[in-house]
Amino acid sequence: MTRTEYPWLLPSAMAADPELHDPQLAGERRVRTTAKGRPRRTVRDWVVDLVAFLFVALIGMVVIDTSRRINGDVGAVRFDEVVGFVSCFAIWARRRWPVQLAAVLCVVSVASPAAAGALLVSLFSLAVHRPFKPVAIVGVLGIALGVVQPFVRPDPETTTLTSIVAGTLVVLLVIGWGLLVRSQRQLYVALRERARRAETEAELRAEQAQRLAREAIAREMHDVLAHRLTLLSVHAGALEFRPDAPPAEVARAAGVIRDSAHEALQDLREIIGVLRAPGEGEYGDRPQPTLATLDALVDESREAGMKVVLDNGVQEPARMPAAIGRTVYRIAQEGLTNARKHAPGAEVTVAVEGRPGDGVVVRVDNPAPEDEVEPVPGSGQGLIGLRERATLAGGSLEHGATGDGGFHVRAWLPWAA
Repeated sequence: MTRTEYPWLLPSAMAADPELHDPQLAGERRVRTTAKGRPRRTVRDWVVDLVAFLFVALIGMVVIDTSRRINGDVGAVRFDEVVGFVSCFAIWARRRWPVQLAAVLCVVSVASPAAAGALLVSLFSLAVHRPFKPVAIVGVLGIALGVVQPFVRPDPETTTLTSIVAGTLVVLLVIGWGLLVRSQRQLYVALRERARRAETEAELRAEQAQRLAREAIAREMHDVLAHRLTLLSVHAGALEFRPDAPPAEVARAAGVIRDSAHEALQDLREIIGVLRAPGEGEYGDRPQPTLATLDALVDESREAGMKVVLDNGVQEPARMPAAIGRTVYRIAQEGLTNARKHAPGAEVTVAVEGRPGDGVVVRVDNPAPEDEVEPVPGSGQGLIGLRERATLAGGSLEHGATGDGGFHVRAWLPWAA
């Protein structure tokens, strides 16, 4: 027999019951141990043990007094006194050896009724602190020996059948009471674990929502700042390659650079404010772009020197949901930014059409660049972000090069009727 086969035969310090073990309580309080590694008794343990000791002593005195009255054998009385005295102190070992103590007391109670009180306490403690299998084994042993006990130490005032029935009922009641207490403790541990798991899941959901929000903010940062910084790059490049430009054009380009830099700083400040306090701050209430602001985006690109043709054929634009309108704006913005980077000077067509029930189609097309130019470096994440936006909105997005060297972006977004 190995220790792992019958863990309930080990001392309590070595065989922790997993069904009644609460890891949070074990982590919240530091368990003090003795020099041998056993857990020290708490104040509650001392109180419970003292009450059990007094109960066993009371039962023992009653049994011994009864034995003196009905038993003329002085040796039997002295034996009961010794057994009762030893049983009173034996219950202090029930926490460390609950199975062994209960089994020994079952055997001893056959020869001496003075051990009955200690037997009841040990059976109750066994039912509370050990699984059902050892409880059932010891319980059957106790009932079987309880049938034998009236024949070994008969009670003249009670019939044999009455003694057997009464002993069996008492053993079953004590074990049933212990199992009830154990089930209540198991329920408490299960509820604590369920509440702890629910809190952990809630924290994980909150962290996931925060992570998704931060990813969305990062995409917004890329879309907005890429557009602004591309304008800066285009106008700075124009000033670099045309140092002899008329003063009016230089002043206009410088003004666009200044305005774009200012707006980029404003957008960056808004994003930082959202990261510091989501939903709050000085810039938390700024209006988000919608389909109505698409004209302003195109005008801004035209002022930067781009050739842009806007074909807005949306029917009933006022009925378009704000989220769909914002996605349309971001797709057009990213398309214009990429065209400005990779095909400067080419005419870009932005087309939007749709109606409730049919959805919205957004197209951004540009031909091949007229001259070989050094492209503006980029991360290549903009189109990936656009596909994610369209997918999250329930639509789709496709992009790629055309046969003539140009590039096209096409997206479809649902628009409920």
